[in-house]
Amino acid sequence: MVTCPVCDASIDVEEDELDEGESLTCDECGAELTVAGLDPLELHPADDGDEDEDDFDFDEDEDDEEESEEDEEGDEEDWK
Repeated sequence: MVTCPVCDASIDVEEDELDEGESLTCDECGAELTVAGLDPLELHPADDGDEDEDDFDFDEDEDDEEESEEDEEGDEEDWK
């Protein structure tokens, strides 16, 4: 029996049927898990990467808005 690294619940899986890199879901907390090792069996929370990418994109968008405002101000000055 293996436990979820997120909520420590027991996960009922056939350990000998798992492969390294395989994904599974904890029935108790719904966490997406990845088999990190087989001997001993290790599960790690799956790294989807979405959070980091979203944060990075948000920062880029914020910078783009500042540049756009500066461009608009410059266009107004040229127009006058």
